[in-house]
Amino acid sequence: MQITGSKILILGGFGLVGSAVTRKLMQHNPAQIIIASLRKEEAESACKQLIEEFPNVNPNMFVPKWGNLFTRSEWKDIPFSEIINGKERRVNHIKDIFMDLTDDMLKRSSLYQLVTEAKADLVVDCMNTATGIAYLDIYNSTINGLKEIDETGALTEDTSEIVMASSYIPQLTRHIQIMYKALCDAKTTMYFKIGTTGTGGMGVNIPYTHSEERPSKVLLAKTAVGGAHTLLLYLLARTPGGPIVKEIKPAATIAWKRIAYGEVKRHGRSIPLVDMTFDNAHNAEGQFVFSDANGVKDTGDVFKSVFVDTGENGLFSRGEFEAISSLGQMEMVTPEEIAEYLVYEVRGGNSGHDIIQGLDSTTLEPTYRGGMLRSIALDTVKQMEKENDVDSVAFELLGPPRLSKLLYEGYLIRKIAGSMKKFMEMKPCEMSKLAYEMIQNNDKLRQQMLSIGLVILSPDGKKYIRGRDVKVPVQRAEKAYELTEENLNRWCTEGWIDLRESSWVEWQDRIKKIMNQAKSILGDATGSRYYYTEKHWGNFEEFDEGKIVGWVFEFEDNGWRFKR
Repeated sequence: MQITGSKILILGGFGLVGSAVTRKLMQHNPAQIIIASLRKEEAESACKQLIEEFPNVNPNMFVPKWGNLFTRSEWKDIPFSEIINGKERRVNHIKDIFMDLTDDMLKRSSLYQLVTEAKADLVVDCMNTATGIAYLDIYNSTINGLKEIDETGALTEDTSEIVMASSYIPQLTRHIQIMYKALCDAKTTMYFKIGTTGTGGMGVNIPYTHSEERPSKVLLAKTAVGGAHTLLLYLLARTPGGPIVKEIKPAATIAWKRIAYGEVKRHGRSIPLVDMTFDNAHNAEGQFVFSDANGVKDTGDVFKSVFVDTGENGLFSRGEFEAISSLGQMEMVTPEEIAEYLVYEVRGGNSGHDIIQGLDSTTLEPTYRGGMLRSIALDTVKQMEKENDVDSVAFELLGPPRLSKLLYEGYLIRKIAGSMKKFMEMKPCEMSKLAYEMIQNNDKLRQQMLSIGLVILSPDGKKYIRGRDVKVPVQRAEKAYELTEENLNRWCTEGWIDLRESSWVEWQDRIKKIMNQAKSILGDATGSRYYYTEKHWGNFEEFDEGKIVGWVFEFEDNGWRFKR
């Protein structure tokens, strides 16, 4: 894409990589760069530094934005610990993660608001997403819960909620859902992620932990989240109508931002210097009590030393930096190299480091052999249907229920009308009556529909029949739903067999579109340019519900693949 004149949003713009990316992008004259960071002082500091480095640009070139992008906008400036530890906020946070994504939920998301308000052409995501999610540490939350069970025989409500709020995959999934919606609504051209391997490129033998067992469960969870994140982006990159998606995943220590002498800070806070002399030593017997700080004295000073600032990964001592960057350890890549590759990819180059492109080129796509054998499989199925006097319509094992619903409704049309042409000549009220009679009189057909979880709504819309289990509506915590007209209409779209006249009007509109599409083909329809030709549809003298539902999923539900 063209960087010159573009509006760019950098998530994690204060960090090591975000800063390097900003400077590299400035070489190509963007119109504006929005620097987003967790804290206000970080975003403003980054913009101030950039204005000093680029004094000749428009003062509005750099715009600071801040806040936690994994929560509601109203909580974006609150420490996440306060969200988790406060009952009302915690419960609402859990709902935001686990419940269906609604428009209200979407629009109160701080991430959605930032991206849609920015309306950037390019979004560069340098946030350490996997670390932020994995370091919620569901392991410790669960261990605390197990201890409560041992001591009291049950989990407290608060602990149960904290465990739910620490779940990794639901949080990551919701993050991607919101990101996708925001990017589409903002009409962003490209989304570029700087990801993580979680271990700096090392294997399960990685020796670095935070005092956990080796290998660290938390560290491996970070890798798991980073890998899941990449595969979700892989799907996002295959979604028609969305932005171009790329990811660079550094497999080394990223260093460094600066070398200085000063306060050593952990998680943004100074480390108080404390002391204990051997005169106050504790006896090494009995129990080691974590809260027993008797004899510990504050010196009134803070830890100061020379350090290597590695940005998001924190401050390293000389010894730590030397060890981690040693040959055979994590080694090192500079943020400027990452920025160089990123900008090269954005401008249309092929650096060889876009992991999404790597997955595209190495995943096993549909094959010629598979395509050839498909027709043989379909012919075999049709032959065995005749031999066994059955119709193989839908089992509701593939999903979604909408697939089964459409297949059975299409099957009813095939059995009653026989062809597209004949169906288009029928009155919807006639089709409604005949379909109802067929289901009433054909016990086997009716039993199959109900047994796989479909619900059948009568032609007048006032009665329904069902089996023991139903697929739609989906049962979660609710024991019942209101049978409102709005709910009935939604359920009929999602998976109920709808015998109302309006349903067959919708089917005729659908078939009309199919026929018009085939008839509107210009030129020679025998070439490779067209697929949905009149010949594909048997010149409208047949009604193949499988073919038609495939068309519905592509053209009505926009569920088609464009990478092969």
